[in-house]
Amino acid sequence: MAYEVTATRKRPQQFETLAGQEFVASTLTNAITQGHIAHAYLFSGPRGVGKTTTARLLAKAINCEKGPSAHPCQTCSNCIEITRGCSPDVIEIDGASNTSVNDVRNIKDEISFPPQHSKYKIYIIDEVHMLSNSAFNALLKTIEEPPEYVIFIFATTETQKVPATIRSRCQQFNFQLLDIETIKKLLQQTCDEINVKAEDQALFWIAKEATGSMRDAYTLFDQVVSFSNGEITLDKIRSKLGLIGIESLNEIMIHMIHGEKDKAIASTLQLLSRGVSVEQCIKDFADYFRVLLLIRKGIASESILGEQVSAFPAEIRAVYTEEQLETALGMFLQLFRDIRYSLNPRFELELAISRLNTLRYLASSTIVMEQLARLKNDLVQGKLTPCNSQLKNLPDLDPESLPLQQSQLVVRIKETINPVENKVRHEPVVDETPPVSSQQPSAEPSRTPARKEQIVSPSAIELPKLIAYAENHDPSLLTIIKQIRDVKNQNNAAILVFATAFAGQNAENNIDSIQKIIKDAVGFDGTVLIKVEKENSHGSSTDDKPNEDPTANLICSMFGGIEE
Repeated sequence: MAYEVTATRKRPQQFETLAGQEFVASTLTNAITQGHIAHAYLFSGPRGVGKTTTARLLAKAINCEKGPSAHPCQTCSNCIEITRGCSPDVIEIDGASNTSVNDVRNIKDEISFPPQHSKYKIYIIDEVHMLSNSAFNALLKTIEEPPEYVIFIFATTETQKVPATIRSRCQQFNFQLLDIETIKKLLQQTCDEINVKAEDQALFWIAKEATGSMRDAYTLFDQVVSFSNGEITLDKIRSKLGLIGIESLNEIMIHMIHGEKDKAIASTLQLLSRGVSVEQCIKDFADYFRVLLLIRKGIASESILGEQVSAFPAEIRAVYTEEQLETALGMFLQLFRDIRYSLNPRFELELAISRLNTLRYLASSTIVMEQLARLKNDLVQGKLTPCNSQLKNLPDLDPESLPLQQSQLVVRIKETINPVENKVRHEPVVDETPPVSSQQPSAEPSRTPARKEQIVSPSAIELPKLIAYAENHDPSLLTIIKQIRDVKNQNNAAILVFATAFAGQNAENNIDSIQKIIKDAVGFDGTVLIKVEKENSHGSSTDDKPNEDPTANLICSMFGGIEE
């Protein structure tokens, strides 16, 4: 006997054996039993889930010599002919190759003749959405009021392409994808029938790759059986089909977590050297991060994940956030779209693997702002202080090794721990000019440095003069000069007072340029210091407060605000 593929050999011959479509089977069975047979049906759903098979089962149940019966006898001439596909009263038409209005006109001419030796003449039109608009229009009247002995059964994978005028004249049934466990169970039954041993993981992989289509599962199963020599194992499937095992991906991600970028890239290149294509590698990484993301969201069902949760080490499952996993998944999905235009797809894959090294540090601007807001709330509520051990550990992070957003965040928190008030020079200036001895001749020239023999006092520094000079000679510093609130004299040193830590930090960073402006504008060549004094609502300086709150100062210095 000629070889018969598994998908044809295992085609259901009864409604009870129609797997995964219990609703459709029970509804049609009840309708046949009650004699409520419609004149037109529309079966829609993905490929390989049983639409055409159900159409043949319905035709067999209606035209059985002992029926109509929900349980056809399978022995009468009508049942045998329908099973073989040679019944003159059950006409199967491929809608993809018979799309014109002339093909529909032939159907309209044929239905005027009653069935030869059956109760009904049944037309099964597969891929009906491929018919032209003219063909659909020609079918309208025929479908609505066909002869009592004619039944139409339409099958399609794209219901939205079928005109509403057609759908409204049919009973519609939506077929669903089969779950992994159902497919795996049917594959195991097939292995028992043909005396083939199969690993549970191997059948699980075949069921997952079928993506809900039983026909695809049987087709892949036949291919695997052909090179397995009577024993199907996952190792044989990987070696023969050039697949990446979950262990290999786990190994690469462990290297990434430990910062071993060179070993991760070397492991990836080793996969490519074994014959795994770049496209397959990208698809496997995308599926890998999809499963991790679903696990992170609390999903543990193997039928949804397509993998066993235990296959992923706990270290990998815990290290990444949902946002980071979403980013990684999106990166590989986009990479798969981009490689068709790439100079070298292998370069694109290597670059993507390299970027995974910083995945655990990734955070969007929204997350960064949420973290800052949470930190601010903790500071306000007194849950966090500058001496907190968590803040002390932050300086150990190297900003140069982090992405731009995280680098800026670490730098900002470091500056928060050591705010500008602690970094500006508040030390008093001591006059190092030696006192004049009463025995020393007064005519002896002074050996004090020239800058100590200044004539201009800090009191001579006037803010309008500094602002006018900066406008004409150095506009880049004009903003800083305008933020000076007051100039004080302390031991012949000029103290520039600012109202905010942010302004004081900017002045400290440009102290040399400010000293030059002061010298050129008013002639003062002495020491210039920066000081931050925040004003309260009464106009007095916060330095006058006997019980200053360091936590409030820390918040103000972090967010550039003024303490109220």
